Amino acid sequence: MKKIVISFVLIMSFLSSYAQKDFQGLAVYESKTSTSDFKKRFEGNKEMTPDMQKMIEERMKKMFEKTFILNFDKQASIYKEEEKLDSPGQGGGGMRVMSSFMGGGGTYYKNVKDRNYTVDKEFMGKEFLIKDSLVTYNWVMESESRQIGGYTCYKATTVIPASKTDFRNFRPKREEDKKKEINSDSTKTESKEKKTNFMEDIELPKEITVTAWYTPEIPVNQGPEGYWGLPGLILEVNDGKTIILCSKVVLNPKDKVEIKASNNGKSISQKDYDETVTKKMEEFRQMNQGQGGGRSFEMRMNR
Repeated sequence: MKKIVISFVLIMSFLSSYAQKDFQGLAVYESKTSTSDFKKRFEGNKEMTPDMQKMIEERMKKMFEKTFILNFDKQASIYKEEEKLDSPGQGGGGMRVMSSFMGGGGTYYKNVKDRNYTVDKEFMGKEFLIKDSLVTYNWVMESESRQIGGYTCYKATTVIPASKTDFRNFRPKREEDKKKEINSDSTKTESKEKKTNFMEDIELPKEITVTAWYTPEIPVNQGPEGYWGLPGLILEVNDGKTIILCSKVVLNPKDKVEIKASNNGKSISQKDYDETVTKKMEEFRQMNQGQGGGRSFEMRMNR
């Protein structure tokens, strides 16, 4: 009975804090995307030396493992990558090209009250300001629970279309699928098969299943990236390949942050931005046509 009273007092204390006009919170997220499938692909390439494989693995780790900060209040939030200084030799042109196709980047502003978002992104040297309506997720809330950072979290799942402009969603093609493609086209010869480039060895699934863990103990309708729509702060998101996990939460931090949308870049809708990126990705694929798979990828990363 004593524990119940203490818990009730703690919850009421938080709700009182939450009700303040200047309520604000901060959450730190660690994002990690599995690269094991791509590592296997590189390991099977006889043209690549161990040093080349190590270099690519290190640079992929830099691209696929990042830290983000979410600042939020009762109706809006900004989500931004933690700024870090690049190590010498880590800012090559090829790395910038690959990073351009990555998800995230820039400042992601969400307003759950007005149900819109604004993201400023740099793509291929150009600044874009994406403005659009928030995606409505059809969350299926479950009874399963677990502890994350001392908070009781509950599980929720949803199925969403895979974004064509987020490189994290791409998967290496299975060997049997690649063989079927070759056998279905009599014009493809064995020599041409050996020259398949990196972009031709990956594919995009039609949809992905997302599992989220949210805590009602922090009753804000927010989460990392574009995720939202649950009765509590989302502390973890897992889409089967990328895991975004909250490592720290600070409620009512001393240093307040102005939560507002960016105004940098050319205004564009999400649809138009996706079409622009998809077009550039196709140009990139054609430019690499027949350039020798992993070796081409490695050489361009060094440029």
